[in-house]
Amino acid sequence: MSDMPAKLAEIVDDFASAPREVVLEMLLEFSDAVPPLPEALRGHDGMEQVPECQTQFFLRAEVQPDDTVVSYFDCPPEAPTTRAFAGILAEGLDGASTGEILAVPDDLYTRMGLATAISPLRIRGGTAILGRLKRQIREQS
Repeated sequence: MSDMPAKLAEIVDDFASAPREVVLEMLLEFSDAVPPLPEALRGHDGMEQVPECQTQFFLRAEVQPDDTVVSYFDCPPEAPTTRAFAGILAEGLDGASTGEILAVPDDLYTRMGLATAISPLRIRGGTAILGRLKRQIREQS
């Protein structure tokens, strides 16, 4: 767990220790944490679509010269749960290095205790988002 970026580990702990009835509310708060796309990516040019998500979801990871990663996510506001995954990653991985992100456990959302709050299909979408992000980082490292 300690290999995870500190911000993300904190979010995971918050969720894991939250009472079940609060988890969904917390999740929805994160759907507002997704930063808007820069102008150049507005048409999703150079972004990868994640077909495992029930909603249109696009992402792009850019490894910087200092080995940190800048991630871009786009998902419609009508899909707050899926958008929340993006918000959690956007906030939790902000300023993280390639190694820290690659060390994030693939069962992240299960560790957060989300399996009891949302459908397996949504969890699978969230897991696919993380997996594709890691793959893009590996391809650039």
